[in-house]
Amino acid sequence: MTMIDDRTFVIVGAGLAGAKAAETLRAEGFSGRVVLLGEETERPYERPPLSKGLLLGTAERDNVYVHAADWYRRHDVELRTATPVRAIERAGHRVRLADDSTVGYDRLLLATGAEPRRLPLPGDVAYLRTLADSQHLAGGLRDGARLVIVGAGWIGLEIAAAARERGAAVTVVETAPLPLHRVLGDRLAASFAAMHAAHGVVFHFGRQAAEFRADGVVLDDGTLCPADTVLVAVGVRPRTELARAAGLAVDDGILVDHGLRTDDPDVFAAGDVAAVDHALFGHRIRVEHWATAIDTGAAAARSMLGQEVAYDRVPYFFTDQYDLGMEYAGWIPPGAEPDLVIRGDLDGREYVAFWHDKGQVLAGMNVNVWDVNESIQELVRARVPVDPARLADPSVPLADLANA
Repeated sequence: MTMIDDRTFVIVGAGLAGAKAAETLRAEGFSGRVVLLGEETERPYERPPLSKGLLLGTAERDNVYVHAADWYRRHDVELRTATPVRAIERAGHRVRLADDSTVGYDRLLLATGAEPRRLPLPGDVAYLRTLADSQHLAGGLRDGARLVIVGAGWIGLEIAAAARERGAAVTVVETAPLPLHRVLGDRLAASFAAMHAAHGVVFHFGRQAAEFRADGVVLDDGTLCPADTVLVAVGVRPRTELARAAGLAVDDGILVDHGLRTDDPDVFAAGDVAAVDHALFGHRIRVEHWATAIDTGAAAARSMLGQEVAYDRVPYFFTDQYDLGMEYAGWIPPGAEPDLVIRGDLDGREYVAFWHDKGQVLAGMNVNVWDVNESIQELVRARVPVDPARLADPSVPLADLANA
């Protein structure tokens, strides 16, 4: 006789992490009630196309969704869009919705994601986080349009590349001396700056926006950057308000152990909002990338089911800019000053970069070199010294280095 599971698992946040958690619960055989609550009117979708294919017009809107429209009904997942959660009532094991109704839970997953950091300046500016944001921005990218981007991180540069390919004039304002400077360092950041400059992007480094006006952006040195559209892309912040108000441990994200559990045994967190006690690195880390949403969503679901989980996935992300494709894997501890090794042709933008500490590979980035990222992740996982000369030597197969 088959036992019917009468438990209710509630997922707050109908993004990629939440959708993958719901999918995993059903794939693992959970037969209880699954309720997936999302603030947006859209069903769960993936965010990378928002700054890539959708802006370029190379991706179809219908292809960004995590699941087909009828998947939730077919898998008996109660997807409630346009349903903000107002509070978590831990004592009563329920969440209170914006309309003051409640949903009880036996286990609760918080996948509330992140939101763009906003500049404390008045004015009509755009931010990119939602499908609606992307569609609005795409509508203004045309020949002769003037776009000013404040922030030269990954999202800012992807949007710059898409806008230039659509014929818009692009100006980028960045407080650092180079784009991606904190992440990549002088040498690689200079390469990205040169690539964008060669495609006509105008940079203002060491500057910040002082005023947003109808005719553009005034910088702190008085320069006016004319604009039809101003986009602010200065990073995101984790959406921890619900967790904090509920008394859960919060710092830079919701604090969870290697099983994605909070300090409440019935509450879990995944995705951009989760600060995970990482089983491989032995540090608490929070990662805001697409792959992490997929991996932590699935891991949290298994943990909710009582399975033994020790989250140890190597962080991974990718970017596409003009004819450059890149994958990055690894994690560099805050404050670390690793050495850089380049294997291949940096000037020709076909290379693999390694960041290492006394030969131990912390992270690797393959640029226009394919089918090597798994080997890079194996090197990061191995946590053993590798001769930097062998790292730099293209004649030494990457797959051999982890066993050196």
